Amino acid sequence: MIKLFSVKEKQKKDAEDSVGKANRLSAGELRLQKDVSELNLAKSTSIEFPNGKDKLLQFRVTIRPDEGYHKGANVVFSFDVSPVYPHEAPKVKCLTKVYHPNIDLEGNVCLNILREDWKPVLTINSIIYGLLFLFLDPNPEDPLNKEAAQVLQTDPRQFEANVRKSIRGGYVAGTHFPSCM
Repeated sequence: MIKLFSVKEKQKKDAEDSVGKANRLSAGELRLQKDVSELNLAKSTSIEFPNGKDKLLQFRVTIRPDEGYHKGANVVFSFDVSPVYPHEAPKVKCLTKVYHPNIDLEGNVCLNILREDWKPVLTINSIIYGLLFLFLDPNPEDPLNKEAAQVLQTDPRQFEANVRKSIRGGYVAGTHFPSCM
């Protein structure tokens, strides 16, 4: 009878231990929690956690530039953060189809701090401000959308017209852009 109680107690303890392990956060999740709690978002930026606040590793950021070529657009980015964050940069994709030299039509984003200039001291806030800066000052020198970069360099007025048309929902260079206003 004594052995039966000790076996049951051991099973109960093992079950409690496994629950504790399942609820433990990775170092990346802990760092991400800290980053999110310290976010200092511009008024034109918002963040949402579509899978709930318990699933921090995937979230979305919406940027609504209040100046520049893309003024008034709602641009949504998905962030997929690795459990080894901050030792690996988050994967950021643009979910909104935009006419921009540094964002291709598949949503890939050309931002140096997401690639070769990533350092573990950088934060989610740094990335969001980097994305905001891309809309304030697009960089045609390091393009993903070469056609948009060329138009920006050779005819900034035409680039602005193309951006306006794409934001309102229209065709630019044979590509349809859904409205993002």
